[in-house]
Amino acid sequence: MIDRLRHLLRPLAVVFFLSAGLAAGVAAQQPAPATAAPAAAMAPRVLACTVCHGKEGRATPDGYFPRIAGKPAGYLANQLLNFRDGRRSYPQMTYLIEHLTDGYLREMAEHFAALDLPYPPPPPPQAPPAALEQGRKLVQQGDAARNIPACVACHGAAMTGVAPSIPGLLGLPRDYLNSQLGAWKTGQRRAHAPDCMADIARQLTPDEVSAVSAWLAAQPVAAGGKPARTLPAAMPARCGGVADVPVAAH
Repeated sequence: MIDRLRHLLRPLAVVFFLSAGLAAGVAAQQPAPATAAPAAAMAPRVLACTVCHGKEGRATPDGYFPRIAGKPAGYLANQLLNFRDGRRSYPQMTYLIEHLTDGYLREMAEHFAALDLPYPPPPPPQAPPAALEQGRKLVQQGDAARNIPACVACHGAAMTGVAPSIPGLLGLPRDYLNSQLGAWKTGQRRAHAPDCMADIARQLTPDEVSAVSAWLAAQPVAAGGKPARTLPAAMPARCGGVADVPVAAH
């Protein structure tokens, strides 16, 4: 009951902090004093973000909102643009950023990407062993018979993402992972064409979505969660918004 109440009240808190964040943003567009530290200047501009995403973007334990600290800057910028431009749907996010410029959103993304903060240990597995094994196989091996690539083929062997635009899959709540795969499957979440994640998610059954989410959420985050610099091999398919990564010939 308390978690449900917190979830309902959080959008009101976003609106409360929004005025402070946007006012700081207007001020930030003016020339800053030479002595101003970048981190200190950004703090009031991202205040509204921390209401949902937790202090310093570390996420909160309730499972509704993802960690954004340390994610690749290009990925974060793309998602902010997707929310602003309607490819992703969450009214509180859209309201927060609908009038902000591309450059302003990229500055916010770079701020959170630069944060080097430890990850907490993962929660205990939230699925039976058979489901976890099903999830592991899809993540690490994919399903060649259905032309479903392994998650590691794009998100990196350590699943911490690849700079600058491919996100990590670890350190995220099971409920968030489950909801995002479901949103791609139903068309509620979209990306720049070609939308490879939508193509993959539509082939997964609900049980497979749940298995993948449960397995990923139960894994510890290696290497401090830092994204890899490159993939060891070309991506199996072209994905919109990731134009700088080689793609295997078919």
